[in-house]
Amino acid sequence: MNVGGPAILVADLLRNIDPIKFEQVLVTGYCDAGEADYLEEVATDIAAIRVNGLGRSVSPLKDFKAFFELIGVIRKFKPNVIHTHTAKAGVLGRLAGLIATPRAKRVHTFHGHLLVGYFSKRTTYLVVQTEKILALLSTKLVAIGNKVKQDLIQAGIGSETKFEVIFPGLQDLTVHAKGDARADLNLAVTKTYIVFVGRLTQIKRPDRLLDIAQFIKAQYPMAHLLVAGEGELYESTMDRAKVNELPMSFLGWRNDIDLILSACDIAVLCSDNEGIPLTLIQAAQAGLPIVSTDVGSVSDIVKDGDNGLLTEVSSAGLIKGLSVLLDDADLRKKFGVAGQKRAQALFSSHAMVQHHQELYAQIV
Repeated sequence: MNVGGPAILVADLLRNIDPIKFEQVLVTGYCDAGEADYLEEVATDIAAIRVNGLGRSVSPLKDFKAFFELIGVIRKFKPNVIHTHTAKAGVLGRLAGLIATPRAKRVHTFHGHLLVGYFSKRTTYLVVQTEKILALLSTKLVAIGNKVKQDLIQAGIGSETKFEVIFPGLQDLTVHAKGDARADLNLAVTKTYIVFVGRLTQIKRPDRLLDIAQFIKAQYPMAHLLVAGEGELYESTMDRAKVNELPMSFLGWRNDIDLILSACDIAVLCSDNEGIPLTLIQAAQAGLPIVSTDVGSVSDIVKDGDNGLLTEVSSAGLIKGLSVLLDDADLRKKFGVAGQKRAQALFSSHAMVQHHQELYAQIV
């Protein structure tokens, strides 16, 4: 439950699913060093059973112990449905469920996939083969975007009939007046702010943020880049920005993303791979035009030329897209209005929760 998309969606389901029809138990592990725990930072109202070793890092001994602890937890609860999220929990949870309660229906949600940008070819091959086997052991597979689903099926993971696409849904974002938000954050009134929200990790390519900052330093002196988030590359990225005196501010982990987005003019995402990033949905809710690499299911959020610009997976592509929006305030406003409408229509919390309830009722 590290701060990020899966944690936000799981918390929303726990809070809003019908408690008369569904009894839920959240089983999770502990976050690695350098990661913020969503249950501690934001969702302090949600209870969870903590399993040692059920974290992001791979450790054969800890994973083995976590596996048997999961079996005990599942046997005690006797669920009708075991719904797993994220890669390692998806492996351990489905296998433990098969042993503990064979009759339980197993569902796994792919919040993205590990087919691009994470591992070597050999490791990626092993991941694919593992997921193929687990797909056979699953009652249903959920993809949070159409492109994610297509990529997985193309890799031989699951079938068309086994998959459901359930878009992530978010509660309405509190949008503040831009002037008030900037005053609260001590930001300049006259600058144009570009914002990145997310973990500073390799797959997110923070090096491209540095390239963007270098560009706006030379070409757009009234622009400034805000970075909200941390991760294993946080310190090194911040150090490089300071050495090169780049127009960047690093805000760290924040629980006032609504305020930050309200204060900004453009949202940017520069990843090599994504599922369907919730930060971009929030940016659209805030009325921000978006510039993003065309990866994963970003295209479900950003309709190119309508509410943002999708670019090739490179710094040059992102810089080209940002230049268009930095030069045209009217286009920024037009894209922002269109993005808000799209977010309201496709990514509501109510629709997501309802879809999950229908899925559980159907398979049971």
